[in-house]
Amino acid sequence: MPVYVIADIEVSDPQQYEKYKALSPAAIEAAGGRFLVRGGPTEVFEGDWQPSRLVMVEFPDLAAARAFYDSVQYREARAQRAGATEHFNMVVVQGVEQG
Repeated sequence: MPVYVIADIEVSDPQQYEKYKALSPAAIEAAGGRFLVRGGPTEVFEGDWQPSRLVMVEFPDLAAARAFYDSVQYREARAQRAGATEHFNMVVVQGVEQG
């Protein structure tokens, strides 16, 4: 069953954050993931959540999402992200069965 990693990010140092952005796709792909959302404009329909940057990645299952997060490649990407964000919140949520 697919799972979705969702990150809400406020970038404070765009140049430093670009280093993270350059490294993270390989870590995602290596674990069988794919970007569904990578930044872009948002519009609030309800509530007071004002995300500045949203990212959503689909993985085939929770084990693949964990493999991504714990991978050497992603640890390197996270190290490059250090000091580049005001906040970086990430969750994983299980999808629904199709059919």
